[in-house]
Amino acid sequence: MVVVKSVKVDGESLYIFKSAIYIFESGAGLTLELDLIVSEVAVKKYKKEDTLIIEIELEDGRMINSIMHVKILSGGLPQLHLICELDGIEEYKDFERVSENDSWFPNIEEGITIEEIRKVEMPDEDVSLKLKLPIDQVEWLKAQKKARLNELFKEFLYEYWGKQKIK
Repeated sequence: MVVVKSVKVDGESLYIFKSAIYIFESGAGLTLELDLIVSEVAVKKYKKEDTLIIEIELEDGRMINSIMHVKILSGGLPQLHLICELDGIEEYKDFERVSENDSWFPNIEEGITIEEIRKVEMPDEDVSLKLKLPIDQVEWLKAQKKARLNELFKEFLYEYWGKQKIK
């Protein structure tokens, strides 16, 4: 079985939690496919891209450089599905082969959780709150810098949330 050691996207290293690389056989021809479990941050970064320049280093030292089409797989863990057409199969003889008629596909989600992924890279999301507060608290909030408020709310929520989880 061929194992992916590292992946670079447009020259930038990508943190991979799990991966599977294989040849997909269909009536349309052969494609090289790479499924990656990555962080939610990486999915957000590449979800609007159609193609990417990918550099794949395999554990046996081989390098694959290709322009690959990107698909974001929804549901489950954050994943990138990268595809490129193959002209020849000679250099990929030891790769796992999957047919469009097979019921088996590589399951790379097994054994990893979203919590483990978020320990490595936690995504940030913008949130707007509508609160009704006394005027002196509103004035104090308006006087604070956004970065400071972000930190205060993070600290408060983690402390409050942590106490709720213990109960």
